[in-house]
Order: sequence, then C-alpha cells, then structure tokens
Amino acid sequence: MELGNDTQISEFLLLGFSEEPELQPLIFGLFLSMYLITVFGNLLIILAVSSDSHLHTPMYFFLANLSFVDICFTSTTVPKMLVNIQTQSKVITYEDCITQMYFFLLFAGLDNYILTVMAYDRFLAICHPLHYMVIMNPRLCGLLVLVSWLSVVSLFYCTSLGVYLSSAATQSSHSGATASVMYTVVTPMLNPFIYSLRNRDIKRALKKSFGKETMKGPIALGQLHLMAELKA
Repeated sequence: MELGNDTQISEFLLLGFSEEPELQPLIFGLFLSMYLITVFGNLLIILAVSSDSHLHTPMYFFLANLSFVDICFTSTTVPKMLVNIQTQSKVITYEDCITQMYFFLLFAGLDNYILTVMAYDRFLAICHPLHYMVIMNPRLCGLLVLVSWLSVVSLFYCTSLGVYLSSAATQSSHSGATASVMYTVVTPMLNPFIYSLRNRDIKRALKKSFGKETMKGPIALGQLHLMAELKA
C-alpha cells in the first residue's frame, strides 16, 4: 500500500471586517446600500442608452457595456459577503471559491479591456473627427466588445488565477481587505456618476423615458373614459 497525503480542502474561511457583533448590522447596511446604488445606477444607464435612439452611438454603446460588466463584477462578491454577514458565517466551499474567483477575474479583466476600447474611441473622436463615424461603424464596435470578452479569458484569467493561487500574501489581512473593497465595491458604485449620470444626454434620455411612463397612465385612463362615453 502506497503512502500518500489524502488531505482535501473542502472549505475556506473568508476574511471579515470586524469581529464585534454590534458592528455587523452597520456593515451589512453599508454594503447593501452601496450594492443597490451600484446595480440601480448602472441599470439606469443601460435603460437610457437602449431607450433613446440619439444615444445609439459608439461612446454610449461602450458605456452600456461597461455598466453591465460593473453589475456583474460587483455581484460576484458582494451578495455572498452580505449573506455571510447576515448569517454570521465566514465559510465558503472550495467549489464556490473557485467559481467566484473565475467570474471575479473574468469581469475585472473585461472591465479593463472595455475601458481601453473607450479610450481608443475617444482618441478617434478627438484626433480624427471627420473619419470617426466611418471608422467606428457598428460592425467594428461589436467586434471590439467581442474581442474584449473570449482576450480576458485567454490572457487575463489564466495568468491571474496562477498568481492568486501561488503567491504568498505580503501585506496584512485587514489592509488587503480594505483595498479589495475599494475596487470591488466602491469603484463600480462610482462609475455611473463619473461616466454617465452627470452627462446631459443621459439625463435627457432618462427624463424622456420616465416621462413616457408617467404619461401612459393618464392617457390610458382618458381613453377608457372616452370609450365609455361613446358606448353610453
């Protein structure tokens, strides 16, 4: 019989922000608020771009994709963290940890690639304005987004996963947790305000979209009253 190590890791203990029970409701409320702001803020951008034909341009097409990626990026970690805070449990299974790491690295890399594409788009708009609409045609825009996706899988994911699994931590655990919060929660929450919600075109599209929704009710009621009078 051969001797060997049959030790198997079935679960990990996640790092917490505080061990004090009285602080847990405050931390839960803070991260829940930030997560909801992130999701609804980015959804508003996607709604505005998709509903207004004037925003069907390369710049806003990339912004809508960035908003979608930000929602996915923050959703890979924050919901699990909220559940752990609420249940007072820091356990995550090995399978869940690998799955979470995969999607975390996937959307983090995709976020970077889309920002690069957006920078290229602005470069063409500023340096080659007369040829901009010819160069940035719908086919090229779709191709750039597609290339950003399959690149993050082939280049970023494999190398980053190897670094995460093989490198030793060189800094304190709490400082690392604080730094991770900045780019996993705070940055996706601020992106809608930085890139879009302060934009006049986005504001106009949102007002137009919500204006239509609020007017549908009175118009429908008026039509019903008119039909009733005609029948009478």
